[in-house]
Amino acid sequence: MTENSSYDVVVVGGGAAGLNAALMLGRARRRVAVVDGGAPRNAPAAHMHGFLSRDGLPPDELLKIGREELAGYGVDLVDDDVTSLEPGFTLRLAGGRVLTARRVLYATGVHDDLPDLPGLRESWGTDAVTCPYCHGYEVRDRPLGVLGTEAASVEHALLVRQWSPDVVYFAHTAPPSEEDRTRLDARGIRVVEGTVTAVRREDGELAGVELGSRFVPRAALFIRTRTVPHDAHLRELGCAVENDVVKVDASGQTSVPGVWAAGNVVDARATVIIAAAQGAAAAGALNHDLVAEDVRMAIDSYRGFTPAAERAAMR
Repeated sequence: MTENSSYDVVVVGGGAAGLNAALMLGRARRRVAVVDGGAPRNAPAAHMHGFLSRDGLPPDELLKIGREELAGYGVDLVDDDVTSLEPGFTLRLAGGRVLTARRVLYATGVHDDLPDLPGLRESWGTDAVTCPYCHGYEVRDRPLGVLGTEAASVEHALLVRQWSPDVVYFAHTAPPSEEDRTRLDARGIRVVEGTVTAVRREDGELAGVELGSRFVPRAALFIRTRTVPHDAHLRELGCAVENDVVKVDASGQTSVPGVWAAGNVVDARATVIIAAAQGAAAAGALNHDLVAEDVRMAIDSYRGFTPAAERAAMR
């Protein structure tokens, strides 16, 4: 690939959404590049789940398989970070390359804004997690905890109860209301009052939760985190935002013509298989948009090709 390269589509982000979009576009014989900085959200996780035919596969293995498939369709894989996205579209990379594209698709994901608790970051993605559908089965019937960080944390605890009869709700910064306490009591979920001060790890695993001098043993801790989308370039380009998330239609198209987005960057609740499906849907719509432009350009060229011009071209 040259220092300055032109593409039909540049996909920014090489997770499930970005790779699946690029797969569809490569099979549509589009010239495509995927730019990825190599920092997926689910990197700490040993396995991913809920993906038909890939259940239990390590996340990095899925990406490896996907990248190998893309290479077979001539998709360029660029290990770099996009530093700016300019109208038109020009993408400048941290390594100095400049890419131009007729269309762009952002699948840059999110990161989790974790509570500032000692031991939590070291546990994140393994035994301190957010999604019970992704991790609940692996810790089923074990002593589980849910950290109260917002009002919806109670709902999280009631959901986690599906996987274990031994669930503790740590009130922390979100003590339950009387109504919520009744719901928790009815489901046998114990409420532990007080502020959590640390997540204790022993022998490389989560051992439990500390509240000052108190210690409550737990095998895993579930947390509703605030997710932060990696959408700065889309906002700078002028994409409309709704509820603090870049707004897209059903196909993933933003308010800026020629710009699509898919996966967690616009849908924090999307699991791996959902993100992949969103990438595929966006790629299909994006390719149809390119086809329409190809037709318009062909008509303009055809109308401009007069008999005189045809005779001149034949000389």
